[in-house]
Parts: sequence; structure tokens; C-alpha cells
Amino acid sequence: MVGVPLTARRAKRRGRSHAKAQTIASVLEYAELGWASCLGAHPLREGRRACSCDRVGCPDPGAHPLSPAWQMMATTDTALLTRWWEQNPEASVILPTGRVFDVFDVPAAAGQTTLAAMEASGFATGPVAAGGDRVLFYVATRGAPEDEDEWWSCHLDYGPETIEDSPGLRWHCRDSYVIAPPSSLADGSQARWLRPPDGRPLPDPLHVLDRLADAID
Repeated sequence: MVGVPLTARRAKRRGRSHAKAQTIASVLEYAELGWASCLGAHPLREGRRACSCDRVGCPDPGAHPLSPAWQMMATTDTALLTRWWEQNPEASVILPTGRVFDVFDVPAAAGQTTLAAMEASGFATGPVAAGGDRVLFYVATRGAPEDEDEWWSCHLDYGPETIEDSPGLRWHCRDSYVIAPPSSLADGSQARWLRPPDGRPLPDPLHVLDRLADAID
């Protein structure tokens, strides 16, 4: 009888070790692409709290940065990234948007339909991820153009506390972030790549937006 729980504990440790190695490998791959990462909270499976953060009634369990200073902390330093996830193996992977890429975040059905249509027409989709009931299209960013009136911050659109009020298209640009694979999600699933990044140039956001708008409408 003693051997059964011992075997289970060993299997659980092996699973955690594999998950940690997978996450570290992922953030190092992102760093190689020039994509900065920082630590995120993670969902809790036991107890009353749904999120590892200390916020009561967290509106986005396991899907937000650990630190309010996430924009300054996000880095491509491989030694620092490795140390962070060695010390916080369950942490989600946060990728700031509006630096190297923006992200269109759409309902899964619309995203899958658009992805299939893009590929059928020979359109280069760029990286595409899935998480929960959403699909995320990574596109080229405008960053911080000289004429600030031409572009906007995601703070003008929505924040985590109002994200459920934006069930259709969400455009993550400056001052926003996304949860990247292989992060664990509150519904028990994992963020995953449908089309992983391969180093090729990201698609023009307006071209992708045109195709997404048709599916969402």
C-alpha cells in the first residue's frame, strides 16, 4: 500500500519537472525571437482562491502579471528568465504587446473559421495561439508612432476588470499583454500554439483585421 502513494508522488514530481522544463524552453525561444517575457500569476486548483495572487476576487485568475511593474520587468535576458521560472515553475508566461507584436484576441469559433479561410487562400497567418475559448493572432505592431493621435493605448479600450464587456474582437497593443503557451488556464486547459512562431515577419495587422471582421460580423 505504501508503494502506491509513493509512485503517485514520484509521477507528480516528474510531471512538474517536465512542465517547468517546457516553460523555460518556451520563454527562451520567445527571447530568441526578441519577445520579452515576465512572470504571471497561475490558477489554483484547491482552496477558496482561484488565483495565486493576493487579490480577493481576482477578475482574471491566473492570467495576469505577478508584479504591477511588469512592463519594466519584462525581459529577453535568458539567465534571468531561467532563474525566474526555476524559482516560480507554475507561473504563467506573460508577453507584453505593442513592442514586437500586437495581438488580435477573438472568440474561438471566429478564430478557427478565419484561420482556415486564411490558409485556404494562401495567406501567411503568422503565429496563432489558442487559450480557453479564445484564439489569438500575432501581428506586426505599430509600436509608438511619432503621431500619437494615429494609435492608442489598450488602456483606452479595456482593462482586466472590463474585459468580459468586450466579447468580440480585442486588440492588444501598447500597455497590454497576453498569456502565452504553455501557461495553465483557469478552466484547466493550457494555452497552446495552433501555428507556432517560426521567425518569419509578422503579418500586417490591417490585413488580418479585415479577415477577422468578416468572421465576427
